Amino acid sequence: MQWSNRAKRELPTEDARGEAARPKVRIPSGQLKAALTLSKYSLIATLRSPTSVVFSLLFPVFFIIVFGSLVGDKGGPIKVAVAPGCDTANPIYRAIRQLPSVVLETGLTPAQIADATDKGTVVGVLTIANEALFSPLPHYRIRLSAPDSASRGMAFLRTMIGATIGAFDKKIFPRNPTFGDVVIEKIPGHLHKAIDFVLPGQLGFSLLMAGVYGSSFLLFSLRLNLVLKRLRATPVRKRAIIGGEMLSRLFFHVIGFLIMVGLGYFVFGFTLVYGVATVLEMLVFSLFGLGIFMGIGFIISGLLQNESSITPVANTLTLPQILLCGLFFPIESYPPWLQSFCRILPLTFFVDGLRKIASDGLHIWQMPVQVGGLCVWTVVVAMWAVRAFRWE
Repeated sequence: MQWSNRAKRELPTEDARGEAARPKVRIPSGQLKAALTLSKYSLIATLRSPTSVVFSLLFPVFFIIVFGSLVGDKGGPIKVAVAPGCDTANPIYRAIRQLPSVVLETGLTPAQIADATDKGTVVGVLTIANEALFSPLPHYRIRLSAPDSASRGMAFLRTMIGATIGAFDKKIFPRNPTFGDVVIEKIPGHLHKAIDFVLPGQLGFSLLMAGVYGSSFLLFSLRLNLVLKRLRATPVRKRAIIGGEMLSRLFFHVIGFLIMVGLGYFVFGFTLVYGVATVLEMLVFSLFGLGIFMGIGFIISGLLQNESSITPVANTLTLPQILLCGLFFPIESYPPWLQSFCRILPLTFFVDGLRKIASDGLHIWQMPVQVGGLCVWTVVVAMWAVRAFRWE
């Protein structure tokens, strides 16, 4: 009789929905072991998937090799800072301002100019002075100051200014000395190479593809094959499954991250301001992107009922970010009305943060805009992913 009463107390009861109540078993070490086991087999499945390896690793490496082999600095409009005291009332300045490929940044203080030159947001500094104030024939001295006088932007700018001066000489003073001359001056500053712009974008591309496509297809397959339903009958909890999947994607990202950063650094001279410390800080910063992009994959797998619908939906969410978030060329190349939309996308915050850490030497706590934007996206995506997660 005593054994019977104890057995009755241990039998599972039924809840209000008529389902057997699951015993509450607290096994934190068991949850961790389950998460590690799931992450192990998920990583093996990812490495054996040709789609995951090609889109998340081989494509970014290919882009790094192609764009890193280009000679010159990053593309887009050539931005030049106008030095205080520059003569802006002469025809040469007006002609330079009308060049479609040149953007003149005016109203900057010397400190702002030095900061912009060091960070590579401008290719150089423009100074124009009239050296014939008391002569009937005008003569202007155009001084271009830059950290790298041989860069693509400076070479192009010097050619365009030379052509402008030549046009004035031919039209106004065909028989007299030149209307002006150009002087190139090298100043201290950090040279931003093409690989400094391209490689962080490809790291974001790799994490985006691995997070969205990998998580959405894997979770949908587990649910379709009733694996999640079987796991639900075990003491394994939802957070252990999600944690295991995140660990798997993190390990895969670390592998691709080290390959791409090593290729960029040893082959193309990718800038790492603080060396290994910068690499570690970039990895820590990648956790923000990992959570957001995996959460998008969870949402897709939870909302869709057909596996064939995953690819078009994922493409709809990823392609605009790939094209608009500055992976291949600067956001400044877009019209102003489109730039505002580009700057609020999660991939933009992520790639901008990686570039600031690697090339500018900023730390995570020194980037409130990028970190704040990623935190907002993380909260929104996490809340939606939890609601969309389904066992079967």
